[in-house]
Amino acid sequence: MIQPRFKDAPHFRDFWEKGNGKQLIEFSGAEVSFKDFEKFSSFFYHVDETGDQVVKDVYFTQKFQEASREIEGYIRNGVSQKDTVPESVKKLFLQTQNIPDWLDYNLLKSGAELCMRSNLDSLISLRDYCLIGGYDYAYLNKPLVATEALKKGAVKRLSETLDFWVNATRYNALEIHAKGYEFAIKTRLIHSYARLSIKRHYKEWDTENWGEPINSWDMMATYIGFSLVFLHSLQKLGNTFSKEEEQGIFHLWKYVGYLLGIPEQLLPDDKKEATEYFYLWTSVQPPSDKDSVLLAHSLLNESLENPILKFEFQRKNLRYLHICCTWFLLDDEVCKRLQIPEVPNKKLFPNSKILFNRIYDSLVSRDARIKRGNKDQMKVLEDYLNITKNSNFH
Repeated sequence: MIQPRFKDAPHFRDFWEKGNGKQLIEFSGAEVSFKDFEKFSSFFYHVDETGDQVVKDVYFTQKFQEASREIEGYIRNGVSQKDTVPESVKKLFLQTQNIPDWLDYNLLKSGAELCMRSNLDSLISLRDYCLIGGYDYAYLNKPLVATEALKKGAVKRLSETLDFWVNATRYNALEIHAKGYEFAIKTRLIHSYARLSIKRHYKEWDTENWGEPINSWDMMATYIGFSLVFLHSLQKLGNTFSKEEEQGIFHLWKYVGYLLGIPEQLLPDDKKEATEYFYLWTSVQPPSDKDSVLLAHSLLNESLENPILKFEFQRKNLRYLHICCTWFLLDDEVCKRLQIPEVPNKKLFPNSKILFNRIYDSLVSRDARIKRGNKDQMKVLEDYLNITKNSNFH
């Protein structure tokens, strides 16, 4: 059984006693301790066996393209008890087509509205806090390294994350057969496919220390990134949100997690639970290693490689703005470990953003902000998808 092995390590103590962890405790009213550690730690070696079996039965028995078409058919048309399909397919779709008793569509709507209303701040939060902050957890990144995601490049990786996030956070996106539901099922099977490929081909995988590849506990931490860390980031950038919107974000990602096959007891209902769960998980994660630094720099340099902006000076400026936001949103210690470059006047842009948000919120109606945010986010996604489709970013 795994222990909270880094609980006395400097990186763990700095984060929870001085850094963003301390802010998360203040933000959420969490009471952190190790009393429930064993209740969660077994999930470090737990995986989505249903998803894995579908991959074995569908993807490993035919060409990838044919398997993908077959799965798309199931997503589009649904699967019933009497269909002649592999048992694993039946099990996965009967679970995801079953609406849990706790699901509240009004909360899903509130969560989606906050994601849209926060406009480009949502995308800054995802990129410069959730994604890059996640790179500080060395073992969490091991599947990315094992599947050679670094070679695929940050433009492609960012494009895929954005595609998933945008499609999961629109109105009615998670209804059965809708776009967000489709993305959740496909993402679940991509995780299983990657996990089985790692187990098959990556001989150096260290299960005892790193856990199973893409294990349920790491999945929990990732989805706490989309809820708790995302909200904390929005607040840092000067956004305000109602109690219902806050509940909505947790509810939205709880349901996405349910569709992805994450065990329900790992899916927090609110910021207090999320912080307490996250505290336990961080105690088994070492700080950044050389792969973390490579991943962080790949993401920072994405702005220079990405042809969305025409001129080099625009790309350099965008990279500078992302660096400013990274220093502003993350702990200094984390930024130093990830070797985020030092830049002049790094607080200027985040501080002007906070001021702009306060003025914008008081002048523009909520509905208009939701509409505008949705439009701007869809435009960014469209730009990314066009680039990855029409270029060498494979």
